[in-house]
Amino acid sequence: MARFPADPRRPLTLRDVSEASGVSEMTVSRVLRNRGDVSEATRVKVLEAARTLGYVPNKIAGALASQRVNLVGVIIPSLSNLVFPEVLSGISAELEDTGLQPVVGVTNYRPDKEETVLYEMLSWRPSGVIIAGLEHTEAARAMLENAGVPVVEIMDVDGAGVDSVVGISHRRAGRHMAEAIVAAGYRKIGFLGTKMPEDHRARKRFEGFSEGLAEAGLAVSDTEFYSGGSALLKGREMTQAILARNPDLDFLYYSNDMIGAGGLLWCLENGYDVPERLGLAGFNGVDLLEGLPRRLATMDACRREIGRKAAEIIAGRPHGGMIGGEVIELEPVLQLGDTIRRR
Repeated sequence: MARFPADPRRPLTLRDVSEASGVSEMTVSRVLRNRGDVSEATRVKVLEAARTLGYVPNKIAGALASQRVNLVGVIIPSLSNLVFPEVLSGISAELEDTGLQPVVGVTNYRPDKEETVLYEMLSWRPSGVIIAGLEHTEAARAMLENAGVPVVEIMDVDGAGVDSVVGISHRRAGRHMAEAIVAAGYRKIGFLGTKMPEDHRARKRFEGFSEGLAEAGLAVSDTEFYSGGSALLKGREMTQAILARNPDLDFLYYSNDMIGAGGLLWCLENGYDVPERLGLAGFNGVDLLEGLPRRLATMDACRREIGRKAAEIIAGRPHGGMIGGEVIELEPVLQLGDTIRRR
């Protein structure tokens, strides 16, 4: 059975893997470097022990006395999504005068890719890790728990963090949007968004949205889901599809602003009276919305501030004297724009 170090902040060593697998440190080293004459059974035992512990080999061992480099690993699901460049901007601005440099890895919303990216980043012994989301594979979580450096999970506070957490409550954001839609008098509501097995934040918003409608005695009347990156074209196609199938809908809630912007353009081009006949809302509050013929209702998800607060923690600027284990919840701001009726 794998034994974890008594001090959770101490990085794991070859000795920990040796003790967990019951073989010598030299044998562990040979297996992890894929060298030497080692039996397959021993190799499997060592690799399983290392994976269970969350051990990551140190590529700079002996190179620096501190065993740390001035890099901060930043792991995000997408660069094509307009949300994350603003998060990165906040991180970069906050780290500018600290001597720390962010290094970015992209997971494409794939848990296995996140595990690989995290493994590679930790192997260089960064000074900290900022990673999007609270949901990880068991192996990734073990690596984070035993990284021996500050870890900040960002974007979401609806769940248990490994160390520090900075983000918003997506469930509460969904509920607040539902309350605003109901208060404006809309009753037949459609939801359009990404297929959500791995987009946990979109799933939580949808759950909160559904709960908010249920409190008013309503339910989502129809849904339209897509896979892949967010784009204006997909928003157009999805809007056309859901309204062709269910023309009596009087409100469309999009899981992000990009598809919401595409939906708004399609509705205006096809003569819909927005917001009187049909209301629309997205999520994130991206700058793209400023260039639309009408301002799409949305929620500012505090992206830059999330990045800035996370970087403050990594740089050792604790809030309220606390070091590690912080939970900073920011409050998204509802922006009604021009696509929700005013009463």
